[in-house]
Amino acid sequence: MNYKDSGVDIDAGNAFVSRLKKKAPSIGGFSGMMQVPSGYEEPVLVSGTDGVGTKINVCKVFNQWDTIGIDLVAMCVNDVITSGAKPLYFLDYISTGKLSPIIDSIMEGVLKGCELAGIELIGGETAEHPRHAPPPAHADDIDLAGFTTGIIEKNEIIDGSLIRSGDKIVGLPSSGIHSNGYSIINDMLWRHKIYYKDTPELLTPTTIYAKQIQELLDEIPIMGMAHITGGGLQENIDRIVPQDMTAHIDWTSFTRPDIFNTIQDKGGIEEEEMRRVFNCGIGYAIIIPRDIDYGTQIGEIK
Repeated sequence: MNYKDSGVDIDAGNAFVSRLKKKAPSIGGFSGMMQVPSGYEEPVLVSGTDGVGTKINVCKVFNQWDTIGIDLVAMCVNDVITSGAKPLYFLDYISTGKLSPIIDSIMEGVLKGCELAGIELIGGETAEHPRHAPPPAHADDIDLAGFTTGIIEKNEIIDGSLIRSGDKIVGLPSSGIHSNGYSIINDMLWRHKIYYKDTPELLTPTTIYAKQIQELLDEIPIMGMAHITGGGLQENIDRIVPQDMTAHIDWTSFTRPDIFNTIQDKGGIEEEEMRRVFNCGIGYAIIIPRDIDYGTQIGEIK
């Protein structure tokens, strides 16, 4: 017997790494390295990890894999920047039943996501995990995880402690569903409540807010930030608000993209459930003083 007969192709793995290194020269060796940028007096490193959840099942049905890597970067980076940190680098972990061109396509998305976030891919792991018990492993038996680290001056960390009653909640638009709520979407697809061919928006990648937030930090005072994922607007914003306050959302202040209306109508989903499961059109929120005029106000702190 040999490793390849058992389902693990070392040569294919080496060939994949060689192809990837041409596009991401920083990877290689046993670990990724990056020098801490100069100019910080008390630098604090901020780290995060996340995945793409069951959105990957939609990739399987469409057999389209070139955008899910953007989602992976976005889900990690958008969390880290809520502290005001500037993201530095990214690492990925891919588990697959069998190495195939699908992995190359996923990595194209990861590299595009890193470009959008202004960071480097410095390492990762691609693991081939064959299964011999039925059903056998396939090339689209895939799971993804990502890891990122940012940096911020200690006295500039945004933690919500400066939020005051009357501060504005400003919403930044999402590109659509992003990478949350796909368990209910997959259930709807399986039950033929909605159809893949009618809803290509299901694969629209998550918006990466890193560069926009870095620009805003130079322009206006930001008291708190929230990445709108599972739990929706209310729960994610309340996470950063002082305990004696709450976020009051004006749900009429922004337009909900059509894809959310389609999901709600076809699935018979209650409004409260929609607001808890999906971002409903707002992918990121910032909290600013009441006297600052910027963007679309979607609520207020009380």
